[in-house]
Amino acid sequence: MNNFLTVVSASVAVVLAIIASLPLLKPNHQLLSWRSPMADLVVKNAKIYTSDESLPFADSMAVRSGRVLRVGNYSSIKDMVGDGTKELDLMGKIVIPGFIDSHVHLISGGLQMARVELRGVSQKDEFVRRVKEAVRNANQGSWILGGGWNNDLWGGELPMASWVDDMTPYNPVWLSRMDGHMGLANSVALKLAGITTSSEDPNGGTIVRFTSGEPTGLLIDSAMKLLLLSIPEVSVEERREALSRASNHALMRGVTTVVDVGRYFPGTSVKLSWEDFSDVYKWADSSGKMMIRVCLFFPLETWLQLHNLITKVGRTMSQWIYLGGVKAFADGSLGSNSALFYEPYADEPHNYGLQVIDNESLLNLTLASDRVGLQVAIHAIGDRANDLILDMYESVFSTNGVRDRRFRIEHAQHLAPGTPARFGKLEIVASVQPEHLLDDAESATKKLGIDRAQKGSYLFRSLLASNGQLAFGSDWPVADIHPLGGIKTAMKRIPPGWDIAWIPSETLSLNDALKAYTISAARACFLDSDLGSLSQGKLADFVILPRDSWDDVMVERSASIEATYVGGVQAYP
Repeated sequence: MNNFLTVVSASVAVVLAIIASLPLLKPNHQLLSWRSPMADLVVKNAKIYTSDESLPFADSMAVRSGRVLRVGNYSSIKDMVGDGTKELDLMGKIVIPGFIDSHVHLISGGLQMARVELRGVSQKDEFVRRVKEAVRNANQGSWILGGGWNNDLWGGELPMASWVDDMTPYNPVWLSRMDGHMGLANSVALKLAGITTSSEDPNGGTIVRFTSGEPTGLLIDSAMKLLLLSIPEVSVEERREALSRASNHALMRGVTTVVDVGRYFPGTSVKLSWEDFSDVYKWADSSGKMMIRVCLFFPLETWLQLHNLITKVGRTMSQWIYLGGVKAFADGSLGSNSALFYEPYADEPHNYGLQVIDNESLLNLTLASDRVGLQVAIHAIGDRANDLILDMYESVFSTNGVRDRRFRIEHAQHLAPGTPARFGKLEIVASVQPEHLLDDAESATKKLGIDRAQKGSYLFRSLLASNGQLAFGSDWPVADIHPLGGIKTAMKRIPPGWDIAWIPSETLSLNDALKAYTISAARACFLDSDLGSLSQGKLADFVILPRDSWDDVMVERSASIEATYVGGVQAYP
């Protein structure tokens, strides 16, 4: 026994000697690492709006490997600070989840940034001057492309080819209206496209004419395809540069994810979205050049191609690219007098708008897409168009059975009495754009009359009150990417030059507006398990505002972003 005790005592002495020789361990690092993983980044002393109802507010957040490790007060996070942790003391500034823009034409917007910019032009002379300047810098015979014009800003008169013909005798011109549903061609472009007095209007489109039958230069909706086929294709390099420009612009505005509905409009080829997917997005992803996350929607007619792709690679292609669903158009736009209404336009008593696809084709394509589990989104602006789509969706649900579809209506701008309740009953996402109401407040009154415009336009609160799902976006480049501006608009609804709100009963709270750009927007495209809130385990996409009070943010004429982080890494500035 004595020998045994002697051996044990000697062993203990050796172990104690070894322990004594070890360097002191830091209590909150190596010794505790088995309990609390160390953070790459800790944000502290902030006002964090999480968009997570289980913990709406916090002052600190830990990030590791691009995801949120923990959110709460600093005392609950400080044990995650190690030697390699960067601590960001925000001194009370506001932090919010990265904004999700629920409806953009991303590459179109990037291309437009390098073309004739007509957004905001309020005089004919300035319209003409900008085209003249572009011609001066262009080669003879090359196309002059641009857009963003809004005739309502200069009193409503529609432009004509004669506005620019004298200065463009050797250059074809195509300038799209801000909504993408109408464009102006000069006489050189009309001649190239073979559009003459004898040309017939295609289904779902209109060649605007003088009383003599001669085209004025304006083409509406599917009539645009008569000319667009003559415009040379945009090169792969131009489109890749457009993605880079667009992504940087989005990050500057705090947008970390977009739902890109592509370059597909009535009159354009369904191939464009697929070419951009292959030539631009896949290339950018494989070469490490993606800067924002994208959820891609493709033309409804190509549903089988999308289904086959998802079957092969899954819905999540990478941390940057998600395959969303399919999109179609039911009608045109208010500004082009082609949105479909029950009653005629006040300024065109015989015009009810355009239905750009027949009911049977739309139903059959939607049924087929739904059977294979695809999400469907359909553009509808007029009250009749919205009801047609809701009727069609209801028929699809009845035929194909119950499941979590999250079908969408894009825009849902003008609704008939009782329609908001149908959105809630059918659980349809209303993908809406608050900034559009700034442009439409006066034009809607002119085109629809005061009563119709007041009762049925941009019914955000009515949709929420009916348990509808709101997802906010911009429709860029129709309107600029600017979520802080969209939040302010949804809360105040005061158009430029007005002193009072347009339909004040439809204003939203700050909380509801923020949700529509974050967690509700994520849910609207099935990304809410990874995005939309600053919750444990989700991707660490967040925005820092330069203020410590929302009141200060909202009174700024042009609210700004201090920094944008994607996956816990600063992406802007």
